[in-house]
Amino acid sequence: MAGRAAMLVNVGTVVMTVLTLASFVKGFGVNWGNIASHPLNPDIVVRMLKENKINKVKLFDADSWTMNALAGSGMEVMVGIPNNLLETLAEDYGNAKDWVKENITAYMRKDGVNIKYVAVGNEPFLSAYNGSYLKTTFPALKNIHRALKEAGHTDVMKATIPQNAEVYQSANDKPSEGDFRSDVKQIMLDIVKFFHDNDLPFTVNIYPFLSLYLNKHFPVEFAFFDGNGQAIPDNGKNYDNVFDANYDTLVYALNKAGVKDMKIIVGEVGWPTDGHKYATPKLAEKFYAGLMKRLAKDVGTPLRPEKLEVYLFGLLDEDMKSILPGPFERHWGIFRYDGTPKFMLDFTGQGRNIVPVAAKGVQYLDKQWCVVNKDTINLDEVGPDLDYACYHGDCTAMIYGSTCSNLDKIQNISYAFNMFFQIQGQDVRACDFRGSAMITKNNASVGSCLFPIQIVSGSNDFRISFVFGRFVVAGLILLGLVTAI
Repeated sequence: MAGRAAMLVNVGTVVMTVLTLASFVKGFGVNWGNIASHPLNPDIVVRMLKENKINKVKLFDADSWTMNALAGSGMEVMVGIPNNLLETLAEDYGNAKDWVKENITAYMRKDGVNIKYVAVGNEPFLSAYNGSYLKTTFPALKNIHRALKEAGHTDVMKATIPQNAEVYQSANDKPSEGDFRSDVKQIMLDIVKFFHDNDLPFTVNIYPFLSLYLNKHFPVEFAFFDGNGQAIPDNGKNYDNVFDANYDTLVYALNKAGVKDMKIIVGEVGWPTDGHKYATPKLAEKFYAGLMKRLAKDVGTPLRPEKLEVYLFGLLDEDMKSILPGPFERHWGIFRYDGTPKFMLDFTGQGRNIVPVAAKGVQYLDKQWCVVNKDTINLDEVGPDLDYACYHGDCTAMIYGSTCSNLDKIQNISYAFNMFFQIQGQDVRACDFRGSAMITKNNASVGSCLFPIQIVSGSNDFRISFVFGRFVVAGLILLGLVTAI
């Protein structure tokens, strides 16, 4: 794995000249999230985006470090407002004015940030939230739109709400039966009317992978764009992939709401590379190759054969994301945490066997790993230490079918210990585990299972105190992330 990663970096450098001469797909951007223990320096990320000719990014907040790095880049930016701010923005218009002043107007200067959209919340009507944001999302949207308008920004940017595709459904799984989910239908109709009256776009996140993940009977080829999926006829249209069917289900829902021509943005679409048997670099490469070819042709969907506006999800792996949706949540990146590309991907949509350009100027921590001390470890008592390491680290690559699922007992424990050690910035106290661990200079990677070395980062937000007297048995064990020993 380490050798392949080095190869990808070198190849990425070689093909840079070729990439600059190619005609890039112009209708796509990427999601740039930062729920990571060691986020890449934003200046490095922006340079990587530029070298890959990616000119549109979608953020999940308005972090000043990231925004300042984007200043002067010319990239189109969708700035995000986290769900935990919705109540504050909804209850007082003054709060919305202040937010716009501090996070939007402050960057509307010469050589500032080219803000195109403001995303109010992120999938706020997801059923897993149990209605937590139903009463605050729409008022927050109206206040933000009003504040943007009063500040004179609505001529150059639009407010929107990224919704999960779960907000609409079809009674018979055919697009023509598409309608908004019954429990959110009225609020969705109100929002859609507001969008229409103010010329705002509808943003939706579509995940073919999740269709496969959530339904063991789902036809695998229907998740991809190869045309190998069994076609589903519907009102004179044929659907051979779930993306088209999902998108057009929304189109039908909007048509029934009386807004036939509303602009639709696909806020997130992608494929993870680890944490599940179908989450692999090979399948991610297949998915993105088909998607980029589709975007390059500007063919749209059967019901809307027009250019699509799409944001790929995501740019980088994020090792601190919640794994409640699934262990794959930390592995959506086209690039690894350090900006190394994981698979072949031609952003021109021509299907060439080339890789994206890797991040440059990344600094790593020392070449050292935390592993089991075979002379001192007691396998009968190591369970709590393993639980602790996985709870505060990241053991999602140990899931059945993932890249590190074939390790033996000692290697399993070493992997967990090292992930915790690296996330804690290689603090020597993070490689003790009551004397069961030791630091080594020998690369601990096993075959294709990479034991990573973390990068130097300006963020230490995820460091924890080292108290090993009591241990919490984490939900990771319940998910089966750790092999029993």
